[in-house]
Amino acid sequence: MRNAHRVETVRAAEAALMARLPEGALMQRAAAGLAAACCSLLGRVYGARVVLLVGSGDNGGDTLYAGARLARRGAGVTAVPLGARVHEAGLAALRAAGGRVSDDPFEALAAADLVLDGITGIGGRGGLRPEAVPVARAARGSDAVVVAVDLPSGIDADTGEVSGEALRADATVTFGTYKPGLLIDPAREYAGAVRLVDIGLGATLPSVPDMEALQHEDVARLLPVPFASSDKYRRGVVGVVAGSARYPGAAVLAVAGALRGGAGAVRYVGPATDAVLARFPETLVHPGPPEKAGRVQAWVAGPGLGDEPGVAEVLASDVPVLLDADGLRDLSPEAVRGRAAPTLLTPHAGEAAALLGVERAEVEAHRLWAVRELTARFGATVLLKGSTTLVADPDGAPVRANPTGTPWLATAGSGDVLSGLAGSLLAAGLPARDAASAAAYLHGLAARLTSATATPVTATDVAATLPRAWSDVTTV
Repeated sequence: MRNAHRVETVRAAEAALMARLPEGALMQRAAAGLAAACCSLLGRVYGARVVLLVGSGDNGGDTLYAGARLARRGAGVTAVPLGARVHEAGLAALRAAGGRVSDDPFEALAAADLVLDGITGIGGRGGLRPEAVPVARAARGSDAVVVAVDLPSGIDADTGEVSGEALRADATVTFGTYKPGLLIDPAREYAGAVRLVDIGLGATLPSVPDMEALQHEDVARLLPVPFASSDKYRRGVVGVVAGSARYPGAAVLAVAGALRGGAGAVRYVGPATDAVLARFPETLVHPGPPEKAGRVQAWVAGPGLGDEPGVAEVLASDVPVLLDADGLRDLSPEAVRGRAAPTLLTPHAGEAAALLGVERAEVEAHRLWAVRELTARFGATVLLKGSTTLVADPDGAPVRANPTGTPWLATAGSGDVLSGLAGSLLAAGLPARDAASAAAYLHGLAARLTSATATPVTATDVAATLPRAWSDVTTV
């Protein structure tokens, strides 16, 4: 599990740890980890040209001390102060190690092999200051590897928002714990490859993080495993209300995802029976209405449904319900809040914007706010799809950011596969938050595996690769 903590939490943990350590020890730990990461990126340190973009405060100190360590290993290190003040002890250490200071960043950047972005730290807000913008652009336009110190300058550490100019890094070395902004787009795009350096904060951080991202072993623990006594009904039956005369393929894709999600059977209800059976003859079918179709342990409703009925009927049921696509159209909080069983909503940014009454751009710029607001309004678990898929739960558990996926997933029908997969996991007995998180992880991993061997990727490709993704997660 990758755990992330807000700035306020990190500050408190650092203060508690520093009270038990000699003065400056925590900064030296950070600098040592940062320098080691830079060495691995450079390969050959001796003779390498390193530029430090140094802001005010402790972030600048981390950068200067790391630069001193690189200088002692033979790198040519140049510090460019960009803040109102510079960490004096760090600057002295750099000079003592043979580093130099320059007021002209552009000449140094033009010849740099590696640039350390220490302009702003985790407390920075609102993008880069105007005087730092041309320097950041020159760094990004150079041939150097750009390494962000703790997080890229200009992003919001708590929300992942980028409200002004920010410096896009090739890699980020973060200290003690992940910050939420490193897990959420648009900021995540600026971070590059993220490396976590342990500086001893574990004992002083709260046991419950502010955000988290599942890894293979976490997902493996969630996935259902049949027992010797299992039959198809004990493993769970998922009902799928999807498709229409105009969009029969949505029903096929939702069923495809559901068949690969761990439930024992899939019961399809809707007008696309012929298309579904032609592709998946193992599907149980019924013309409807849903309440007449037979017992299910969870419902999926909405993909390609158009104006077909079924959403109100499944919401009236006493089993978990997943609503996607047309199932979200004109949905009222009252229709969801009155349910005794869990409800999982899976909107993309446009659908989320309609539910919230805002512009799509507002959701895309403020994804963490949007998923939390949807959860609060509807009292439901929400999986907000997008370049970063987020899962929020009404019980206040940490928001989960999905770490898998690829831009190739931005293709018609991929969301239908995801909804079927998540619904099947609901029917197999997973709580809504876990079903949504595991489904997003497998879905994104399947797309990655597919895109590694064939591009472009289609939704059918993703569904077909789900068994391989499942095996990849569960095979030690």
